[in-house]
Amino acid sequence: MKFTVDKHERYVVIEPLTDFLDGEAAAKLKGEFMLRNTGGQRNIVLNLCQVADANEDGLRMGLLARRLCKASGGLFILTGLNQKLVDLLKITNLSGYFKVAASVSKAEDMIFGNEIRLDLRGEE
Repeated sequence: MKFTVDKHERYVVIEPLTDFLDGEAAAKLKGEFMLRNTGGQRNIVLNLCQVADANEDGLRMGLLARRLCKASGGLFILTGLNQKLVDLLKITNLSGYFKVAASVSKAEDMIFGNEIRLDLRGEE
């Protein structure tokens, strides 16, 4: 499975280039999440605009990214979800675990809001 990585100063956008997100695709994304996080990126946006469907294993990979980002004070945000993916998150009881944004620019707003909050608290 291929994906694009769009690196910004305060966050990275990862976009899987597949129409179905399964356990095999998720394993590749997990490696990328770990690489980005250990490389200093604490905010990750997973843009699922190319993904038409997924299975539970495909969605669960986001739990690792969420944990990594949260541990470093950052955010893991899903964006580009179609109604099928939104419904799947609800059915698998995962919707409460993820922050969801309507677009990458909305995710960026969430990230910058969090970064400002951290700066005001004096955290890095």
